Amino acid sequence: MTGLVLLLGIVGLFWTPYSTTQMNAAEIFQGPSFRHLFGTDNFGRDVFSRVMQGLSATIIISTTVVCFAAMAGIVIGAFTGYFGGALDEVVMRITDAVNAFPSILLTLVILSVLGSGRQNLILSLSIVFVPSFVRIVRGEFIRLRDADYIKRARLMGVGGVRILFVHILPNIFSVFWVSVMIGFNNAILAESGLSYLGIGVQAPDATLGNMLADAQGYLQVAPWCVLAPGLTIVWLVLGFSLLSEGIRIGGAQND
Repeated sequence: MTGLVLLLGIVGLFWTPYSTTQMNAAEIFQGPSFRHLFGTDNFGRDVFSRVMQGLSATIIISTTVVCFAAMAGIVIGAFTGYFGGALDEVVMRITDAVNAFPSILLTLVILSVLGSGRQNLILSLSIVFVPSFVRIVRGEFIRLRDADYIKRARLMGVGGVRILFVHILPNIFSVFWVSVMIGFNNAILAESGLSYLGIGVQAPDATLGNMLADAQGYLQVAPWCVLAPGLTIVWLVLGFSLLSEGIRIGGAQND
């Protein structure tokens, strides 16, 4: 399921069956057919092509956000979880403060300061997502820092940084990858929601969220304009949810 939509999104970066911006008054609100698989919208644009472009934007934004947040979470969580102390207390209070706000609301606040646009959206979501990765990584490093093999590594004179990223980090991947998949889900929903509200990716670029916003006024006339991006979001989120569940079960069996 995930691979299919990811493939469509990757292909959409380089090619779409029709132009995603060119209007055609002669083909307004055409129903799904072999020529237009998902029909056309109120400007005569091919909905399937726009879904492909929207998938591309969603995948790029979500992947960038999760990569930035995960890398920051690994570094911060590893050092705070392993060494503890005053730094750990400060970082945990900051993460508590960030988590006290609903993620969408906090993103809205940051975007109101930075302004709308793709780069600011990525930066805002990355800031909001970092605390969740920090907590997960920190918890795993606290759990493993007193394990027998870590104690033996210290006795052998292994440095702290090597212990963090060579001895402990590989042993948390089964848990970490589950959080990454969940992070993808959250990033997809957040990006779609913000674009739906008109503060994410701006027109004429298509995203699944702003396609929903544009089509909601035509639900009775052309339901395919809403169903195509809406079901694509559901399909993508469900695919990542099943993928995260499979990774979690596989990790539990290996443990």
